[in-house]
Amino acid sequence: MTDENKGIYLLVIELNRDKKIKIGALGNINFSEGYYYYVGSAQNNLQNRIERHSRSDKNFHWHIDYFLDESALIDYYTLLAEKRFECKLFNYLKENDRMQIPVIGFGSSDCKCPAHFLYSQRLINIKELIYKFKDQYLKS
Repeated sequence: MTDENKGIYLLVIELNRDKKIKIGALGNINFSEGYYYYVGSAQNNLQNRIERHSRSDKNFHWHIDYFLDESALIDYYTLLAEKRFECKLFNYLKENDRMQIPVIGFGSSDCKCPAHFLYSQRLINIKELIYKFKDQYLKS
């Protein structure tokens, strides 16, 4: 049986101008104007995690909290999948040659991935990539 309130998610974020942002222990980082894609997981209360990311009144806990404070969350996708698929989704998206890793270590402190955060100068058709990922990895 699948728990509908746990899984992985992808945030689509827009930064409307080049900006230096302090990202917790990673320090001050220069980010380019464009679109950022953050892959995360919530193995309990997935919808609450998305709502938390959408709020501006929160204590900063994760790298993404600092970034979201200076940018705009424009869309998100959730997938009913085990935590191990968080890294699989990141690596699948990383293979898209229009995306790059802007900051090593961003969002990946609990795994061996170089990050869970990607950047593109232009908005990517992420819905199509998610559909292809689900078809390849999450077939019932």
